[in-house]
Formats: sequence, C-alpha cells, structure tokens
Amino acid sequence: MKRALLRLAITGLTGSLFFSTTTSAQLVTPAKRAARVEITQGPSLELARNNWAIIRWTSNNPGGSDDHWAVLHYGTDPHNLSQMAKSHIRLNQTHPDTIFRVRVLGLSPGTTYYYTVDSMEATGESDGVKSPVESFTTLQ
Repeated sequence: MKRALLRLAITGLTGSLFFSTTTSAQLVTPAKRAARVEITQGPSLELARNNWAIIRWTSNNPGGSDDHWAVLHYGTDPHNLSQMAKSHIRLNQTHPDTIFRVRVLGLSPGTTYYYTVDSMEATGESDGVKSPVESFTTLQ
C-alpha cells in the first residue's frame, strides 16, 4: 500500500512538472521591426575551402519574428548573381545586433564568386538591407 501511494505521489508530481499550463508571460510576440536595418560589419569571407564557403555579416537587430534567414545572392559574374543560398537564424530580441552567416555548398575549386547579402523574415519579407557586391575565391 505504501509503495502504491508513493508511486501515485511521484506520478502526480511528475505530471505537474511536465503538463503545466502556459501563462501570458510565457507567450512570445514578435518584436517591433527596426525602422532601418543597416549592415554594421562585413559582409566578409569567414572561411573558404575548395567547394564551399561561409560568408558572415552583422546588422542591427531587424526585429519582427524571431525566425529569420540570412540570404546570399551569388554567381561567377558580378552582374548576374542568379544563385542563392540561405541559412536559418533565430533572432535574440534582447541583443541590439545580429550576426548572420551563410554556408554556400557546391562551389567550384579555384573560382572567384561575387555576392551580395540580405536578410528576411520566415515569411519571405526582406528586412530591406542589401550589401554592395563583394567577392571571394575558393581554394584549389
């Protein structure tokens, strides 16, 4: 009998830990969007190998939804940046700045690529920031 009561007490305690109700303080609403998003550092090449690269940049926190995308438009012709790579990022609304990074796969060895960067909400809406055209070269 004591063992059954102990098991019931532990089960009841466990249930209260795992099945609590959400309070209004726990709900996260999107932050107010920044009036103007600006790149404050970069974009620059963080790392390159023969067939992939990582580009990074920092901007003021764009606000809006926490789910965002770092976007890279690139190609081998600076006037035709028709390829795109993007990486998911989760904004920390308490930080004034956001570091974006995009990993680009499937590149050709020893090739110069040109690129611009952008960021967007999960809905696909751009944050309204776009860098000038930059370049990097993959390793042989």
